Amino acid sequence: MARSTNTRFAVAVHVLTLLAGVDDDRVISSEELADSAGVNPVHVRRVLGPLREAGLVTSRAGARGGWELALRPEGISLGTVWRLLQGDDPVLGLHGPNPSCATGKGVQQALTALDVAIADALVAQLERFSVRDVLDGDIPAQFTSAV
Repeated sequence: MARSTNTRFAVAVHVLTLLAGVDDDRVISSEELADSAGVNPVHVRRVLGPLREAGLVTSRAGARGGWELALRPEGISLGTVWRLLQGDDPVLGLHGPNPSCATGKGVQQALTALDVAIADALVAQLERFSVRDVLDGDIPAQFTSAV
């Protein structure tokens, strides 16, 4: 089975959960977050940028700088994170068929409609859960058993 190459959502959930687990009010550097998530610090900053713009996290510059949650973890839904990072990008791997092909036009219209329905269903499921649920391990078994 093919895997998605878009890791922004997964990295965001990882680092948000890590930030949610910080007890001592300290900020966590991009390097520490990247090390935990197994990605490059630049990727972490690119992922957290839209979350900062939306007011979910804050950052401090400088030698003692880093990231922290701006909201309580139960106030950050996974659906919100998905929408901020995925935006209007297709969930399915849509392609651009030859515009003069009648079959291609029909397939593209069908897949686009399916993509919208799948994205809406995905967001509806993700809205049921927050970063707190991930931190506490409260994602129901029916979701974790499929992994």
